[in-house]
Amino acid sequence: MSEPLSDQQLSLIDAYWRASNYLTVGQIYLMANPLLREPLRREHIKPRLLGHWGTSPGQNFIYVHLNRLIREHDADIIYISGPGHGGPSVMSHTYLEGTYSELYPKISEDCEGMRLLFRQFSTPGGVPSHAGPHVPGSINEGGELGYSLVHAFGAAFDNPDLIVACVIGDGEAETAPLEGGWKGVQFLNPVRDGAVLPILHLNGYKISGPTVFGRDADEQLARVLEGHGYEVHFVEGDDPPKMHREFAATLDQCYATIRAIQTDARENGLRKRPTWPAIVLRSLKGWTGPKVVDGVQIEGTFRAHQVPLAGVRENPEHLKLLEQWMRSYRPDELFDERGALKPEIKAMAPKGTRRMGANPHANGGILTVALDIPSFTNYAVKLEQPGSVKVESTRPFGKMLRDIFTRNAKQHNFRLFCPDETNSNRLGDVFEVENRCLVSRVESYDDHVAHDGRVMEVLSEHCHQGWLEGYTLTGRHGVFASYEAFAMVVDSMATQHAKWLQTCKTELPWRRPVPSLNYLLTSTCWRNDHNGFSHQGPGFIDTLLTKRGIVSRIYLPPDSNCLLSVADHCLRSRDYINLIVIDKQMHPVWLDIDAAREHCSRGASVWRWAGNCGDDEPDLVLACAGDVMTEEAVAAAWLFRKYLPEMKVRVVNVVDLMTLFPPDRHPHGMSEDYFDQLFTRDKDVVFAFHGYPGEVHQLLHGRPNPERFHVRGYVEEGTTTTPFDMLVLNRASRYHLCIEGLRRAPRHQERARELIRMTEDALDAHRKYIVKHLEDMPAITNWKWTPD
Repeated sequence: MSEPLSDQQLSLIDAYWRASNYLTVGQIYLMANPLLREPLRREHIKPRLLGHWGTSPGQNFIYVHLNRLIREHDADIIYISGPGHGGPSVMSHTYLEGTYSELYPKISEDCEGMRLLFRQFSTPGGVPSHAGPHVPGSINEGGELGYSLVHAFGAAFDNPDLIVACVIGDGEAETAPLEGGWKGVQFLNPVRDGAVLPILHLNGYKISGPTVFGRDADEQLARVLEGHGYEVHFVEGDDPPKMHREFAATLDQCYATIRAIQTDARENGLRKRPTWPAIVLRSLKGWTGPKVVDGVQIEGTFRAHQVPLAGVRENPEHLKLLEQWMRSYRPDELFDERGALKPEIKAMAPKGTRRMGANPHANGGILTVALDIPSFTNYAVKLEQPGSVKVESTRPFGKMLRDIFTRNAKQHNFRLFCPDETNSNRLGDVFEVENRCLVSRVESYDDHVAHDGRVMEVLSEHCHQGWLEGYTLTGRHGVFASYEAFAMVVDSMATQHAKWLQTCKTELPWRRPVPSLNYLLTSTCWRNDHNGFSHQGPGFIDTLLTKRGIVSRIYLPPDSNCLLSVADHCLRSRDYINLIVIDKQMHPVWLDIDAAREHCSRGASVWRWAGNCGDDEPDLVLACAGDVMTEEAVAAAWLFRKYLPEMKVRVVNVVDLMTLFPPDRHPHGMSEDYFDQLFTRDKDVVFAFHGYPGEVHQLLHGRPNPERFHVRGYVEEGTTTTPFDMLVLNRASRYHLCIEGLRRAPRHQERARELIRMTEDALDAHRKYIVKHLEDMPAITNWKWTPD
């Protein structure tokens, strides 16, 4: 292997590395005396020592070498820090390269700026310890482990000139999302995509014990990564000059391989899946830190994970060791009189937007190009009266997605992510113009599978979520379509992304708005009767309800036309997590496209045609949210009109769930006056809700008289049964809504008792019928709303 470093380059790279290590230690410990220009004293030390040293020197080592690669090849590279709590390392480098001070002018490149850099780290009013959105150049928070590699591939898709250097901690490598993330090479097409360079950083230990990969021999580890499709390069040791030379040579070799793969594919076409390079870097945990403290080994053990010297304010010997440790980096050789990095050392960093902290791909809103979206009215379902037509609710949206692919083909900035369910979710019209992506072997009998497809199908919700996050954070657009129950697999990932967006919107004006992350959840709990109890779970709604209103949106379109209107809005939005829940099966269309647009813009409205009170005050309000629940509420109102016409019923449909919040809790929350217009001030409301009933009560907290709302929804009753029986099991059917409403109608109690008996008889007949015939009664399956 050739050695690309001259002695002078090695000396300067080592100096840069020492400077980044020095700044990392300073962030963990110091609040004053940043350059040790006086003896270190107790009052210079933070009262609470927080942070993680163990991963940082290895990451610093990688970063400085990537800087050399960028500079020598004018390479377009972003850096993803996967190991937890790697924030001080990345912050050190963005400070040294100048990006941090440009974005945060108070943290200037001098002694005072360095003091503020140290003081703010992991302190009240300061910055957290991860590589979160406050860190320039980051698109991976790193606090919850496992997502670095899927973010890296998402960033690389459709970014042909970009290389994503992804540092993976060996603790992180034990997580399920990371284990699935290696499969990204099966979908990375060198003709049109960038490259991902995984760097598995093995320092052998988690917080209190060894890591799995850390104890594997090189041969075992090589077999694992080669099996995933990588050419593995090992660099290991603890002697800095030797490691610098070997790692520089290895990076050059990997870069040459990446460019050779891309050049060949772009000139000659993709003939087979490439074998991409990956690096395994074995270095000591806490490398260059204290070796032994109080007779106990620190460097190279789990004890270096966090704060190797925890008692420096109380223990003079520890304070002395800290000063010796920091002076071992020879800060006087690194920083000038002002406290700035010396020019000859700073020259080792790239310039302008080639600096990894300033790379626009890591602030994706800078590069975002708006989607060219056709008018959603082109896909409208026409109808003569409400409920007169039934369609597969997601089918028209599939046609709209097809045309979005076509209209944005030149911009190549849109992808559909779906775990092997595109056809199942009735979105298959996209295959008229697009294919499933697979870079491995394609067989003649495959269905719309191609190397250059942009429909991403893999049976890993973690991959889809992470890919889409990486894709949107680098400025592109997409939709994640999944079965409703299995969105819960990525519950935690969605939570982390919401925190990222919230921080960007509220604290970081330099972070430009990025395309929203859009979910389409179908195959819902109410119509997974064929799959049974395991597939029945609407809990993802609850996940997003708990998120701050500035980032979360939840839509429950009652029909296909409303879905088109909502989806158009979501695809044009920025900086949100948009959740759309609607079933894929045949359902009535209630509103023509103009009415649907008006209804969705309001978020909730009275459906006068479905009730019988006109402009009068009702005796009862029947509210609904969700397609199946809407049909049940409309059917219940129809039964009231047929059998108890003197009872005045109002039907209210909610499409934007967040409108139920008071306006001080969510920007979509409806005013008190409009809330009263819909639900009255004092009448009982029977609410048929798609998800768990408690979610509606949560939304209504703070509204006047919330106890008058009686919510029916999913209560964890289910099995393999008929569609209507799912409603019966959860006591949310039209008959149960009627019974609940009749109990809340004091002016009609005499007649109500008779109708309650009638509905109970209907429920008994239903049960007997399905047991005998294995399907729902014709009175249910053939029911249609009529105006009479």
